[in-house]
Amino acid sequence: MSATSRRLWIARSAAFALPLILVALTDSVAFGSSGQRTESPTEVVRSTITQVFRILDDETLKDPAKLIPRRHMLEEVIASRFDYTEMSKRTLTVHWSPLTASERAEFVELFKSFLSDHYADKIEGYSGEPVAYLSERIEGNYAEVRTELRSSKVEIPMDYRLHVKDGTWFAYDIIADGVSLVKNYRSQFEKIIRTSSYQELVRRLRERTVGDDKKKKASLATVPYSLTA
Repeated sequence: MSATSRRLWIARSAAFALPLILVALTDSVAFGSSGQRTESPTEVVRSTITQVFRILDDETLKDPAKLIPRRHMLEEVIASRFDYTEMSKRTLTVHWSPLTASERAEFVELFKSFLSDHYADKIEGYSGEPVAYLSERIEGNYAEVRTELRSSKVEIPMDYRLHVKDGTWFAYDIIADGVSLVKNYRSQFEKIIRTSSYQELVRRLRERTVGDDKKKKASLATVPYSLTA
């Protein structure tokens, strides 16, 4: 069976035989540049969601006084599986190249905190609810894992796009209910830079991350995720 045919077989069979596919992936898919075996894209997504829900479900971390430590824990978990540098480059596009190394590092850190809150807020309402892993599609060093957050009232599709970096799958975009996180913020950031400046974008990001350490008292859901407001 050719590589192309095998990928098509995996995509068509995923919804009906996910356990068997995961076994096949464990045995035969995704070797890093170092030659070491890596987790499949689905396993990476599943592990990340499980760890995030574990933090969100921890009653000891739901006290408002523990809000900031909880956010930092979420940042650490999510950062271990998300390529924030790649997400930053794809979001800033042409505005990334002129930045110095220190400016890039600053932006990545601010964006990381901002996105960690966004992601946690998006799925927090589904903590304890089932997550359906619908399918996985791999094309070379890129993959897409389709999932669905389910509750008694609504079902939200959430798809993860990943790429291989140093032999490991990392997410670089999330498609939540049909909306790309990267494209959404690319549009917002471009508007701010075009109408004002890159420095203004950094200021707004800093206010919604560093400033939140002092100002947030109620819930992660209080964070305004639109920077253009």
